[in-house]
Amino acid sequence: MKSEAEVRAALTGPIPTIRTPYLKNGEIDYKGLKTMIDFDIQTGGAKSIVLTAGDSHLIAMSDQEIADVTKATVTHVNGRALVVAADRYYDTKQAVSFAKYAGEVGADVVMVLPPDWAASCTPEALAEHYAAVGRHLPMMIVTGAFIPRGSAFALKTVELTMSRTKNLVAIKDDMCGEFARKLGLLAHEQCALWAGGLKQNHLNMAPYGCVGYLSTFLTFQPEIAWRYWNAWSKGDMTGAVGVIRDYDMPLFSYISGLTGGFDAGIHGIMELYGLCKRWRPRPYHSLTDAEMEHLSDFLKSRKLL
Repeated sequence: MKSEAEVRAALTGPIPTIRTPYLKNGEIDYKGLKTMIDFDIQTGGAKSIVLTAGDSHLIAMSDQEIADVTKATVTHVNGRALVVAADRYYDTKQAVSFAKYAGEVGADVVMVLPPDWAASCTPEALAEHYAAVGRHLPMMIVTGAFIPRGSAFALKTVELTMSRTKNLVAIKDDMCGEFARKLGLLAHEQCALWAGGLKQNHLNMAPYGCVGYLSTFLTFQPEIAWRYWNAWSKGDMTGAVGVIRDYDMPLFSYISGLTGGFDAGIHGIMELYGLCKRWRPRPYHSLTDAEMEHLSDFLKSRKLL
């Protein structure tokens, strides 16, 4: 089991998320998965490989597929990086069962996404849910689960969870803004805090204890990710903001406007870089040939292809 210091070190800096690749027939592309993992570690310099319910399409998978992708990821990483597994709206019994499984196959941390349909949970119930999972594997919270409930609910849940388990080792924040700053002040000493995406969100959280961020660029153009990180680490805010201005903002503005949104665009980028194909599971939209041509032209215009 990794120590708290080892987990924090592995989640410091730019962190790649696995966008599970698919074949056109809807089957998971395990060859593409291995290629992406190798690129992230060998070319990108990733210290962690992260599965998430959203980016990794776990919300579109069967329980067996989630188990298979988790095992395939851990097996191929083979100790070269920390592995964060993830669950998908599981009740406590199933979340505990999955945490046990993830630990048995070799995952280091499990990202927990609890159910809260119809605002059914209390902070106390969620804290017990997290603590139950944490008894079997180091555990992390993703705050996107709290967006419908608001900042006060989220902060209370985190505070209660911290008081009930020492095995809360990390928090990925998706709520951003003022909440992220309050979260940092509350939890940064106990947990490795990192921004769920975008360099600008890391820059907002960094003074409050954020140690890393979920990086899209690390998965296809890692030099950009490390240029930002090295500038920020040296206190070069002009350089860090310049990377955000010249790369992050233009890319995400463009791909967010695509049919199928930013995730369809990122899968398209993976194909253009020869890592895997563009396909996503139905009914998600995958970019057409014409849309791929436009994406290629955009990347070339930004000197990213």
